[in-house]
Amino acid sequence: MTGIEKIIARLESEANAELEAMRSQAKAENDAVLAEYREKANAEYESNIKSGKAACLLRGERLQSAAEMEAKKQLLSCKQELVNTVFDRAVEEISHLPKDQYVAFLVKQVLQAVQTGDEELIFNARDARKYGADVIWTANAKLGKKGNLKVSEENREIPGGVIVKRGNVEANCAADILVQLRRADLASQVAEILFA
Repeated sequence: MTGIEKIIARLESEANAELEAMRSQAKAENDAVLAEYREKANAEYESNIKSGKAACLLRGERLQSAAEMEAKKQLLSCKQELVNTVFDRAVEEISHLPKDQYVAFLVKQVLQAVQTGDEELIFNARDARKYGADVIWTANAKLGKKGNLKVSEENREIPGGVIVKRGNVEANCAADILVQLRRADLASQVAEILFA
């Protein structure tokens, strides 16, 4: 099992626990909302019984539909929030991989983005200090004679990852951007795992 698969498995486990808590909370809120609207519907029914059962029943049904719609909206909101949390945690987990795995991840991103081999690599301040030299050395070794990459003096406020720059052209391989690019492909799978 690769590091990413371990991360995903751990995230799935944590997300499932959070989902269960959110489901319980959503059910309790749903029950409270339904009880409140049912109580309102029954009270209104009693006060309007003389003026017409049909009008009162229609109003009760509308209130119940509204309560059910509100409960569904709240549940959907909770689900969307949980999916967002999973992707936010994925970015955080990538940025905090063990050194060898993180360096390998960064080198892979660099090698996919490099065009000429003489680009600059822009990191956040922490990654430039801790991993910049290892990434440069490994990537240049893999590029062979073409390898003349260097760590830029410039740092960026990215959560992790790297930006490969040559002149005015940048390939943004920041962790949050990479996760965002994969989000459309993975969101349905993540939701299926979380809410199955």
